[in-house]
Amino acid sequence: MQKWEYVTVPVLIHSTKMILDNWGEDGWELVQVVSGPNPESLVAYFKRPKGEAGS
Repeated sequence: MQKWEYVTVPVLIHSTKMILDNWGEDGWELVQVVSGPNPESLVAYFKRPKGEAGS
């Protein structure tokens, strides 16, 4: 059975692509983005299979 690890990441509106690309390069798959604690931030939820490179 596949096991997963998860991470939540704060994402600033002005650097969204760079932040998402960096996590994607490490094997993380974006699951969801929700509003953050202030209007200029978001929170991204990522997952990846346990044991992947960079873990």
